[in-house]
Amino acid sequence: MGENNNMQIKRHDKINIFMHWFNAVFWIFLLLTGLGLIRNQDLQIFSGRWADFMQGIFGSGEALLSVHILAGCIWSGGFLLYGIFSIKKHVIPFVKEILTISPARDTMWLIKKGIQMTLGNKILKKLGMDSHLPDQGFYNVGQKIFAIPSLLGGAVIAVTGFIMAVSDMWLENTAVVQWAILVHFIAVILVFAGLFIHVYMAGIAAGEKPAFISMFTGKVPEEYAEHHHKLWYDEVKE
Repeated sequence: MGENNNMQIKRHDKINIFMHWFNAVFWIFLLLTGLGLIRNQDLQIFSGRWADFMQGIFGSGEALLSVHILAGCIWSGGFLLYGIFSIKKHVIPFVKEILTISPARDTMWLIKKGIQMTLGNKILKKLGMDSHLPDQGFYNVGQKIFAIPSLLGGAVIAVTGFIMAVSDMWLENTAVVQWAILVHFIAVILVFAGLFIHVYMAGIAAGEKPAFISMFTGKVPEEYAEHHHKLWYDEVKE
């Protein structure tokens, strides 16, 4: 593979790159503004100073809420349009890919990858295992484990956010609204935890730099594709 080190393989379309960063930007903004809306003293970060800071920027809590709702509508609306117009080309293939699991192969990948990242290859050898990870497709099983709850969590966040946004007009302070607030808060925490791991794996973990760069260029080195996503690489070469 030495002569192919500089060869690049297309991995992401421009629309998918755009949606990735669209999601990232709005997630950060929605998280920061959402934390500024927390009124419960027991849940506020930095003893409420963050809420005061954010509400000070936008002039009031009401204005901050309006901006948060508007951003949420743009975020969810953007993904709704993406889903409608890209359902055959991108959405359905994506869902099929993340739901395709090989229990034996993927379980071994998780075990080996976990040991590699925490204890190193020397421990793998002591346990009688080599450092080669089982072959993976377009997404490895770790990415699939992140993608599935993120997809569901995003839908839950959008639906509960809508319920909360229209509560003053239609639902008022009903049990549905109270549950929506609780579920919304929990879903955000869980998805954010997954995003934190995702950022580390994609941007910081050793050997994953090509994957991060591909979210700008749309391409990965052929050597990286063969090593990290062998099943997908073989399909592309065929």
